[in-house]
Amino acid sequence: MASIPLSPGQNPAAAPKDGDAPFDPAAMPNARKYLIFAVMAFGQFMALIDIQIVAASLNEVQAGLSAGPDEISWVQTAYLMAELVMIPFSAFLAQALSTRWLFAASAGLFTIASILCGLAWSIESMILFRAVQGFVGGAMIPTVFATGYMLFQGKQRAMIPAILGMVSVLAPTLGPTVGGWITDALGWRWVFFINVLPGAAVTLMILALVRVDKPNLPMLRKIDWVHLASMAVFLAGLEFVLEEGPKHDWFSEPEIAIGAWLSFVAFGLFLERSFRSDGPIVKLSPFRKPTFVFACVFNLVIGFGLYASTYLIPIYLGRVQGYNASEIGTTVFVAGLAQLLGVPIAAALSQKVDQRIVITFGLTLFAVGLWMFSFMTPEWGFAALFWPQVVRSFAIMLCIVPSVGLALGNFEGAELRYASGLFNLMRNLGGAIGIALVNTWLGDNMRLHVLRLSEALGRGGDAAREAAAGLTQGIGQYVSDPVLAAEMANGVLGRIVGREALTLAFDDVFRLMSYIFLAALIMVPFCKPPPIGGPAPTDAH
Repeated sequence: MASIPLSPGQNPAAAPKDGDAPFDPAAMPNARKYLIFAVMAFGQFMALIDIQIVAASLNEVQAGLSAGPDEISWVQTAYLMAELVMIPFSAFLAQALSTRWLFAASAGLFTIASILCGLAWSIESMILFRAVQGFVGGAMIPTVFATGYMLFQGKQRAMIPAILGMVSVLAPTLGPTVGGWITDALGWRWVFFINVLPGAAVTLMILALVRVDKPNLPMLRKIDWVHLASMAVFLAGLEFVLEEGPKHDWFSEPEIAIGAWLSFVAFGLFLERSFRSDGPIVKLSPFRKPTFVFACVFNLVIGFGLYASTYLIPIYLGRVQGYNASEIGTTVFVAGLAQLLGVPIAAALSQKVDQRIVITFGLTLFAVGLWMFSFMTPEWGFAALFWPQVVRSFAIMLCIVPSVGLALGNFEGAELRYASGLFNLMRNLGGAIGIALVNTWLGDNMRLHVLRLSEALGRGGDAAREAAAGLTQGIGQYVSDPVLAAEMANGVLGRIVGREALTLAFDDVFRLMSYIFLAALIMVPFCKPPPIGGPAPTDAH
């Protein structure tokens, strides 16, 4: 492997062997630093896009694996659950194995897991392979944040929040689009097989290029397994409760209540080991900085809005409009374009304007975008959804770019790795909470609207009977049995009522989400960002 180039004037004979000297970014040509960063950012993109890449293809996966409606959601949930466990653990592994070997192993195993997902023969095998895929791929997400801040100094660091913010937001947004196109063109299994060549390329390039730190293998013998197990049980249990709770009236089911208690106890044990363990796998020291705390809360809210809205729109298009995977992908593609437009603007504003102003504008605009969705009707298609998607997607970049800078701009070394892991964990955790909540709200509000519409039909009995009679007469032209025609007419009328109720429920959910983003504005005055255009202070509070 090529070693880090020598600084000008350095004696080659006296140069340290590769891996023996501390990493010096100044000794590395800019071209190589940019290449390393680009390859790692692409690896992160792969790991993030696979969260939602199956969103538009779930119906095809369900049919192909003969899965039930309650089982198919775990194709996404298993991935996210396992990823949540790995993200904070990756900081420890990066120190133990080195960035080079951890990222290469993550990309390589992610590729193998993708092949296994594409070869899945049952829903159980698919859920297992997706969990493995999420776990091994999760290490790529925070590692690139930490490495970016190691590679670049000064003004060059300004691009990191913008680029990685774009990747973090663009990947899950484009997931349904890319997945829909691939499914229609090649079949749902190619949603996973498409990772093979890029994954192999990332693995090989990381092994060839990355030399930013040295491994500390003795750390592996000091793993606090109780700490790791408690974190896994806490996060996995929380995700299980959030996923299954909306389907089973939350704690009325014993399994959900047990999962909640296990998660609660594991969280207490996790905190105890975090503070008292001699070798904790996750250090909570970054939370000592209030600015980091606020940035994490913002990231939680951002993850909530990003993943929940990205989840809801394909659901609406599929269940209300009856769109196929390709049509869903084409409709939501505009969101990715709006995010690309927002990247340079958000980056420029974050460098020239008080970051509190940027975040305030971003949160407000995101709330406006969500509010625009609350006027949906059963007839909304691409044209009607265009501007709400543009506003929401543009706004998300104005939220995430300054939050990344606030969160990670004042950390160095090992603490930077832990801060990156915790920060990225908050976004994915926000997404998990968001999807669970909107599923609950959607189901509850739909039942409420069905009841109200049924009552309205009952009060307007004559109108309802005339509508049913008209449908019966129309169907009777093709069906000779009048009883069967009447039953079919009632079925059609029921579907119309259900469609209207579901649309109204979507409107309610988007309205509630907009309120959450407006509520997040309360935290903005408590943030204290670094001076505009100047270096960050050593200890920003």
